[in-house]
Parts: sequence; structure tokens; C-alpha cells
Amino acid sequence: MQARLFIWNSRFCANAAGRACYCQPMTTDLTLYYAPDNASLCVRLALLAVRRPFQTVLVDRSVDGQAQPAYLAKNPNGQIPTLETPDGAIYETGAILLWLADQHAGQLFPAPDAPARAEGLKWLFWLSNTLHPALRMMFYPEKYIDADTIPALQSALRAQLTRHMAHLEAHAPWLDETDVSILGTYLAPMLRWSALYGAGPRWFEIAHFQRLHAFALRMERRDISDQASRSEGLGQTIFSAPSLPNPPEGSAL
Repeated sequence: MQARLFIWNSRFCANAAGRACYCQPMTTDLTLYYAPDNASLCVRLALLAVRRPFQTVLVDRSVDGQAQPAYLAKNPNGQIPTLETPDGAIYETGAILLWLADQHAGQLFPAPDAPARAEGLKWLFWLSNTLHPALRMMFYPEKYIDADTIPALQSALRAQLTRHMAHLEAHAPWLDETDVSILGTYLAPMLRWSALYGAGPRWFEIAHFQRLHAFALRMERRDISDQASRSEGLGQTIFSAPSLPNPPEGSAL
């Protein structure tokens, strides 16, 4: 597996001749194990938002890279993503995002002693424990039940997920915030996947949800979304009107 380095040109300085230049930190202690248009996208967006240098290693799903011994040694669940950190390898998307936010206190999530922390944790765990697992069951029903019961499960999940989206639309105050947060970097890819993946009739049209649609438009206009899109071949309107990916390496499925 080949590592690739991603560094923001974020530190402005002047060179010896007095001309403007950008200084780049050339070392990184973070490695993101990713596959295009997978849950690693949530982490990539957050890393880009805090301008933290990181390298990526492709987990090639076309050859079941997530099930290979070398990857299972880092993530015994065989799921994507994994983030290698100075504190060890972290898996579970919500856990990675919270760890990263706490490394950059106040930038992506309320600090541990902030009054807004409890509200933020409530929504982070709702995304991680309620919305994300339901989507996973929708996309990979064969991992949970026998083939002859898949249509019934997906029908029930479409109804459940529509209720989840309505819940977000009605009750999530952070949808209207202008600053990026780990709640936003977690939700935006899930909106994308909802519009693209899952067997049967299309169950999710983001345009039917005014606040979710406005949130998706704000997210995809950010530089971090453009950079993530170019890295993973996601196209232009990646959250508000997504199309299937055309990644430069690896496979989304």
C-alpha cells in the first residue's frame, strides 16, 4: 500500500528576498487508511478543516483490502477508516472525529469544559449510533440477514431513514451554522451516500429537505470539499446533487 501526503499551503511568510511565499510543514504523524467515498471521507474533511498534515494509504476494496491481515492488525473489525496517530491506531468514525477535534480544541467541536459540549456529544453519538448504522444496513443488508428477507429489511430501512432525515431537518440547530464542525463533516458524506447507494427505489431526495439542502450546499462550497473531491473523484455538487465517484485510485465499493 502506497502512502500519499496531504499538506495545506496554510502558513504565510516571506522568503529571504522579501517575496511572499507559503511555508509547508513537511512532516506528519497521522496516516488515514481510506477508500474513496467511504466513511474515511468524513475524517479526510475534518483533517483538511484543521489543516493538519496527514498521509493516506489506500485500502483497496476491489481486492478486499479491508479483510487482509495487515489491515486487520490495525482494525480487527475490517472496516474503513482507521487513523494511525501518536496515541495508536483509532477506528470507528465518530471516535476518530472526536479525537481529532480534541487535538484542536475549539476548532471543530466544543472543548471538554464548554457548556455546548453536551449538546454536541448528543448529536455526534446520534450520527454514529443511529443514522450511520441504519445506512450501513441499507447498503450492505447481506451482512445482516438472509437474501430472501433483504427486500423487506430495505423497505423498513427506507421508512426509518426518512424519519431520521426529518428529525435532523426539524431538530438539529447546527445545520445552520457557518463554521465547519465534526458534526458537519460526518453528516455531509452520509447525505451523499443516501442519494447514491442502496438497492430499490430512490428513497432520499435532499431537495425535499430545505435545511439539509442548504447545509449540503454550504459544505460543498468549502475548499476542503473541493480538495476531498479531487482526491477521491467525487465530482462537483458532491453533497447537494451527487454523482457516482470516479476515483483516481481504488474502488468505492
